[in-house]
Amino acid sequence: MAFNPDERALNPIPPLILALFVVSMAIEAILQLGTRGIIGGPSAIGWRQAALTDYAFQGQFATFMVETGQFRPEFLIRFLSYPFIHGSFTQALIAGVMLLALGKFVGEIMAATSVFILYVISTIGGALVMWAVGGDTAWLFGGFPPVYGLIGGFTYLLWVRLGEVGASQVQAFRLIALLAVLQLLFGVFFGFAQDWPADIGGFIFGFAASPILAPGGFTALVEKMRKRG
Repeated sequence: MAFNPDERALNPIPPLILALFVVSMAIEAILQLGTRGIIGGPSAIGWRQAALTDYAFQGQFATFMVETGQFRPEFLIRFLSYPFIHGSFTQALIAGVMLLALGKFVGEIMAATSVFILYVISTIGGALVMWAVGGDTAWLFGGFPPVYGLIGGFTYLLWVRLGEVGASQVQAFRLIALLAVLQLLFGVFFGFAQDWPADIGGFIFGFAASPILAPGGFTALVEKMRKRG
């Protein structure tokens, strides 16, 4: 496995990641048009709030299913639907751009299907960690947890690459460390976002799933460990 800078510009964004971006931005565009009264009439002003109420994730839904044993589809879908609903256009745009960038980087090594699976695992993982840390009342919405999952995948690939060339593998974690510092500074000055556990969860699940999804899967990782031992 190796990064080839000459091929980077030629490698397309994985189609499924591109589709996720298009769907997310299309939803945001509809909500923006509704808020401005361009479509939907007066009731469209409340579309964003209605979408958050119906598709964002909150721990109470997971708790209800566990306690009652009733796994309702309208509750289960929230584990996957929350990244498509954002609180603002800025949030949607930043998350979307990062999705495309990280999807392309990870897609240079992993198969397109693997990148999509990594996205899904990170999305669910982010919701689970949010439920565990944030409890039943904290809301989760927006596309950052799966983006952090892709960062986890990128970190793993870089970690393996650095190990192959004999460099310090700690360097692989510089990106997530930088983002953590920036998020901390932003929180100090503007208030901490309540969904930070989901971002961490997305990264952890993304990093943990990558050995299976990377070329060669878990077998390749074990073989590398044996050679180093």
